[in-house]
Amino acid sequence: MSDMNVDPNETPVKLEGKGIAILVCWILGFGTLVSWNSMLTVGDYYYVLFPDYHPSRVLTLVYQPFALGTLALLAYNESKVNTRKRNIAGYILFFLCTLALIVTDLASSGKGGIGSYIIICTFAAGFGVADAHVQGGMTGDLAFMKPEFIQSFFAGLAASGALISGLRLITKAAFDKSPNGLRKGTMLFLAISTFFEFLCIFLYAFVFAKLPIVKYYRAKAACQGSKTVASDLAAAGIQTDPNQRADVDAKTPDRLSNKELLFKNIDYALDMFLLHVVTLSIFPGFLYENTGKHGLGSW
Repeated sequence: MSDMNVDPNETPVKLEGKGIAILVCWILGFGTLVSWNSMLTVGDYYYVLFPDYHPSRVLTLVYQPFALGTLALLAYNESKVNTRKRNIAGYILFFLCTLALIVTDLASSGKGGIGSYIIICTFAAGFGVADAHVQGGMTGDLAFMKPEFIQSFFAGLAASGALISGLRLITKAAFDKSPNGLRKGTMLFLAISTFFEFLCIFLYAFVFAKLPIVKYYRAKAACQGSKTVASDLAAAGIQTDPNQRADVDAKTPDRLSNKELLFKNIDYALDMFLLHVVTLSIFPGFLYENTGKHGLGSW
């Protein structure tokens, strides 16, 4: 393994892999929301299976608390969390839960029932946990690299909803005339989403970490005191120098406490809180789903 030898104050003249890294970041961003968007987009199928259980509303109410709770827990222990393991665990959980949706439907032969519904709700909670792992982990991972990387990641996040909706229309139209076409289109759609999650696991675990430009920025972060990139560097074949690590620790200012970090970023924390309040205010009510007669009449 090669030793880490990076000057944190020196800007490299040329590093290979920038274009590939931007593309990989976009795919990783797309994969961060593809599973959850897929579950919401197949709501028409779930309403056929579970007409009395309001699946889109309930699944969102299950998803949000798990996402917020896991995110808060990870943020509190941020300095102790291995970023590589966190992100890989998140993508693996996305993959397993999406695959499990297909397996559950096949095992039940496309029939509804409270048992299948509870299992699907469990997978929705799994998506929330996975989302908390990946979105926060990838944002922190890319924050110390080139701005184009994190911009590409969020572009993939933004494109996920539109592309998934378009893909759902295509798979639904493909089986429109065939017997049991709604179920077949849903299974094909979820299979494609599962493939994208597997692709994200492969790209992050075996491709992204070995790109020269990514290795440079992670080595630079380690030189500046980051303790969460050691496993990423090891995966890329770079071994940190313990003596250099000790020198960095001696020069690095003490880390702010979680309380101090919260007050310094109180505007972002308030934004996140209000986002969840608004979401959880809309989804349980009739503004999201037509539940019959209510005070607003035909509006």
